[in-house]
Amino acid sequence: MTTALTLTPGRRPDGTPRLTVSGEIDMSNAGSLADALEAGSGPLVVDLTGVEYLDSAGLSVLFAHAERLELVISPLLEPVLTVSGLADLVTVRGRGTDDAPRP
Repeated sequence: MTTALTLTPGRRPDGTPRLTVSGEIDMSNAGSLADALEAGSGPLVVDLTGVEYLDSAGLSVLFAHAERLELVISPLLEPVLTVSGLADLVTVRGRGTDDAPRP
């Protein structure tokens, strides 16, 4: 059974591609996230503020694209990104402050 995940592509006002993700990212739907990230090239802002759960399958997908990602997160995901080391590889916005880029 696939866990509910919503992927909404768009662009920030400056034209940078943005992918808004909501729901849970786990092994049942990490492939959908991978497909969405592989659909483009160049810098990509991934808004994870609507993500309630992120497991190792989802982290693996994000690690595979780390060189081009900027992540916008809620405080819920900060420990996962920090412990995994992903926060050291990508720009992370929204870490306990209101520094997230505006849509």
